[in-house]
Amino acid sequence: MFGDLFEEDFSFISNNHCGKGKKSKPRDSEPPAPRDFTNLSGIKNQGGTCYLNSLLQTLLFTPEFREALFSLGPEELGTLDDSSKPDAKVRIIPLQLQRLFAQLLLLDQQAASTTDLTESFGWNSHEEMRQHDVQELNRILFSALETSLVGTSGHDLINRLYHGIVVNQIVCKECKNVSERQEDFLDLTVAVKGVAGLEEALWNMYVEEEYFENENLYRCGACDKLVEASKSAKLRKLPPFLTISLLRFNFDFEKCERYKETSCYTFPIQINLRPFCEQTEMDDSEYMYELFSVIIHKGGCYGGHYHVYIRDVDELGNWQLQEEDRLIEDKPLRETENAEEIENPLAVLKGIFSEYLQNHPQIFHFSPDENKVGLKEKQKLLFMSDSQGQDLQSRPQKNDVQWKAEKKPTRLRDSSAGHHWFDLNDSKVQPIKEKDIEKQFQGKESAYMLFYRKSQLKRPPEARGNPRYQIPEHLLNEMNAANTELQKKRVECDSANNGIDLHLHLSSCYKFHNGALHPSLTWKESVVDLTIDRRKTLGDLRQSVFQMLESWEGDMILSIAKPLPAGLHLYQILDGDELTLDGVGLADGTDIFVWNGKEVGGTKVMTGPDHEPVVVNVLRLAEYNEGGKGQHFTESQHVFSCSTKLGDLHRALAPSGGIILKNSSGPDKEAKNWEVFREEDMKETVKSVGLTDGCSVLILDSHDQSFVNVSSGNLTAFTYDISWLQVKNFCRTEDEEKPVKITATIETVMSDIKRKAIRELQLEEELANDSCLRPVSRNGKLLSPVPEDYTVKEAELKMGSLLGLCHGKAPTSTQLFLYFIVGSDQNASPEMEIVVEETASVKECLNLMLEKSGLSGDNWHLRRIDWCYEAGEALSQENATLKELNVCRGDTLVITEGKLPPKGFLKIPIWWFKSSSHRKHGENAEDKVNGLTYKMEALQVSSAGDSPEYIHTDTDLCYAGSIEIAGEASLEDLKMQVLTLPCCQKQIVPLPSFLRAWTVDNKRPGKLLRNNKQQLNDYKLGARVEICIEPLQKEENLGPHELLLRVQMAIPGERDYYDSMDLVWDISKECTTWALRQRVASHYCLPVDKIEIAKYFPERFEWLPISSWTQQISKKKQKKKQESLQSAPYHLKDGDVIGVKNLLLDDTKDFSTVRDDIGKEKQRQLALEKKKSQQAERLQDHVFSEEKLSIKHRKPEVALSINVGVFR
Repeated sequence: MFGDLFEEDFSFISNNHCGKGKKSKPRDSEPPAPRDFTNLSGIKNQGGTCYLNSLLQTLLFTPEFREALFSLGPEELGTLDDSSKPDAKVRIIPLQLQRLFAQLLLLDQQAASTTDLTESFGWNSHEEMRQHDVQELNRILFSALETSLVGTSGHDLINRLYHGIVVNQIVCKECKNVSERQEDFLDLTVAVKGVAGLEEALWNMYVEEEYFENENLYRCGACDKLVEASKSAKLRKLPPFLTISLLRFNFDFEKCERYKETSCYTFPIQINLRPFCEQTEMDDSEYMYELFSVIIHKGGCYGGHYHVYIRDVDELGNWQLQEEDRLIEDKPLRETENAEEIENPLAVLKGIFSEYLQNHPQIFHFSPDENKVGLKEKQKLLFMSDSQGQDLQSRPQKNDVQWKAEKKPTRLRDSSAGHHWFDLNDSKVQPIKEKDIEKQFQGKESAYMLFYRKSQLKRPPEARGNPRYQIPEHLLNEMNAANTELQKKRVECDSANNGIDLHLHLSSCYKFHNGALHPSLTWKESVVDLTIDRRKTLGDLRQSVFQMLESWEGDMILSIAKPLPAGLHLYQILDGDELTLDGVGLADGTDIFVWNGKEVGGTKVMTGPDHEPVVVNVLRLAEYNEGGKGQHFTESQHVFSCSTKLGDLHRALAPSGGIILKNSSGPDKEAKNWEVFREEDMKETVKSVGLTDGCSVLILDSHDQSFVNVSSGNLTAFTYDISWLQVKNFCRTEDEEKPVKITATIETVMSDIKRKAIRELQLEEELANDSCLRPVSRNGKLLSPVPEDYTVKEAELKMGSLLGLCHGKAPTSTQLFLYFIVGSDQNASPEMEIVVEETASVKECLNLMLEKSGLSGDNWHLRRIDWCYEAGEALSQENATLKELNVCRGDTLVITEGKLPPKGFLKIPIWWFKSSSHRKHGENAEDKVNGLTYKMEALQVSSAGDSPEYIHTDTDLCYAGSIEIAGEASLEDLKMQVLTLPCCQKQIVPLPSFLRAWTVDNKRPGKLLRNNKQQLNDYKLGARVEICIEPLQKEENLGPHELLLRVQMAIPGERDYYDSMDLVWDISKECTTWALRQRVASHYCLPVDKIEIAKYFPERFEWLPISSWTQQISKKKQKKKQESLQSAPYHLKDGDVIGVKNLLLDDTKDFSTVRDDIGKEKQRQLALEKKKSQQAERLQDHVFSEEKLSIKHRKPEVALSINVGVFR
């Protein structure tokens, strides 16, 4: 109807951030949240399934539907465990619906998942993200259920509960003849536009009559002439449950666009359908219906959201409004009641009666609002038995529905505690008041579907508040086990979420020097890990530490510590044993120092943020330049307390008369300016002037101060910016080392950076002669080494980038560093490296690579790697230099087996192919054909003639070898040369016309090469073409307008086919459906109307029927040009498989085979794996920009469908 109504509104989605100290865990590892105070379960939205969730909740809260579904046992439906068995008849949809209902009723989780149910529908991830119309889903789901329940006791489940009949009548005014037509319905569709409410719409449909008069007359069958008549419709049969669909979406023909009708449209809580029925003589109670579900749509035609208001018939949920809402509601009500009691004289009499009735609770009972009173059931039956002389028995049960014997008044019911309503909005469930339904009469958020139940429907007392009622035993056991597992996971998750890991640093393992605490041993040996619940107290923590450290003597002080670049520093002391760990701010991974609170190793320790140690990089101008060009600095690190005065720092670092400059751009940015510390700054502290860890200061002696413009306080004479590069040691792989920062400018020479890095990494000086620097990419790959005589600028390095110090000499500026692999498969051949002169020839480079990879011989050539990381263009000029061929530093080359053919020649791999039409029926693909063995495992070769490798395929292809042939040669010459191959010499082929040539596409025959005299260059085969040769039983020379098809007749009663046969079809006149049907029918000597044909798409394992629509169109339209089968959707071409059904023996329309089912299942599994990987990617990076959310593109409409198996 409205294909993809509607797109989901994702504006409420926000990014979740882990709080400080909380362990980040994937959401899938956490158990689902338990039910909230309503004790009802919602349903998760899979992306666009709110329409499905609303309908499923309505069906769940239809107890008669739910219990009828539960009454179908495994002996009728099968079991989900047998669904994978090929011969088992498992009715998956009703089984998954049973399981989902049991989860919604019994499983202690906030929201259930519909993934298993939608998979049983055959929906993929795109279908789950696309929203549809809930009215359309209601009809399709009922149809799917009816099909699934064929042959079971529930075959009439839908008809029993929802089927009704409308009768349309036309009455002749002259002869009074009545012509009538019955229509079945499962839901009534009523108009909204121009109608005030439901009653008016039903009145217009089933009470008002339409008259045929004046020029609009009716031809009466009895009178046999045009007469005046009246037309009307009535409800002939009313279902127990009445579904009403509101036509809120219309089309504006003036604006040519859809719109939603948002005007006020009322509907009652109770409705009497007597005026709209054909038979009106029954009691009023037969026509009374009560509203129990309202599906609501919020939004417009092209976007929105569904949720549902539902009355809890069995009182399964806890209905409780928020306290403030109840107070607001009750206050005016009490004031009104008090006013009425004062003004109304009957209030006193009412009080007397109420007191009397309340004193006899064994006989009378009140309604929850105390406005009604009645006899209790036992007293009522005794009273009726006495008055009528016999016991009143309830009517017999019909259609699994119980009916009340007593009548109910037709007036509308007041809201009471016995009729609780809930708003079920996907995962969220909340109670509402009955009067809230009136808010859905109009507006953007308004009622879309109404569900009524007969007022006479009676629920048994044992079903009240009992969600386990009528649920099968096997589902009860499954839910009990699932609840036990959920509870276990919640306990484990609670323990994991509240458990924190603390790192205890023991004072006996530390010493204090250079302004910070440092371990005497290694970090691992100085730290003890302790896991504890964050809800425990500091006293519990202290007790746990005492138990771990049995030998501790004296006071124990616990202080929060923090590892800084200078070492470990202590902060506040943890006091107050009654405080919880979470309350004092202890988070996961917190470091705690255990000491006596005074000294460590005999040294007094200063604690707190005011005494934090700061590591400062101190730069000085070097007296000489090692690199020979650019500017050079020496660098050292010093530690100061952040409370140190700048004057003290100046006296410690700068010589007499020297000055100190600070990098004002910070440690992680390019240094643009250096700011001088003036005399008045000397009283400031390190912290107050902004010196933090990693900041650089520059010390200039008195003779260097010419570089400084003291009046402005800025360093102005330096030409280049001072920054740094990171260098990591890759010479040792056993230990993970942190990179060191090397100060540099863009003119610093790479050899200087390498020497500094060797010193900072404390490596042997001899390593300088046998090491190089290689940039490290973002994914951790080592790139080509940088020549040592390059500057940072010439090497195109960005400041702050990471370099790796690796073994091996760096190439000079005249050398090339290249990667190479053997064959195009990276998994089979690791990537290797080589350094060659750029003046080396291609042949010399190839020989060096072969020597390094341990290969020999001259049957090899080099190719470049293309953007798909596959072997691409060949380096065919063996004597050309690498520089002439634009081979650059860092390029990857591929060593490919096989010699390159001479210029103008083609090297073509040849495959031998035999179709099933040339095999006897039942002959295996591995049987010998004309002395040559064929295997289902065809051989795949590369375009350059790699050694064949076995791969699995479903085609009858066998690798025969490769040939070299001139492009000017003909197709006949190619066939002759193929016969010279060793494995083809035993074939008996009289002439080349007994061979058929195909190109190979996706390991299958592709394009048919016809005309033996045509040159190979005219076919535009390309450098990487592969050709398969098919032997024939007779000579063949196809013309340009002849199409070669492979037709195969279906085996009657089996899902299989006889061997295919070649069919040549002349399409010079027409290539239409009718022409193809005639050609196939004449081939099999069958009448045209007794066959059905379909084209096979092997990549999708699908058959597309080629319909005979041309037989039914008018002659006038037949004169027009017919659609060619060579265009969409068939795209008929040479080699296509056409399936044929003989309707005289087989009337089934299903062309698929068991092999197709297996192929589709494999594709489905691959799609599920892809979906899971995509969901994981979306969880990692799920960010929606404001701009993208504001623009919603309309998606193409797609019809909703549910796939159901055959159970007839």
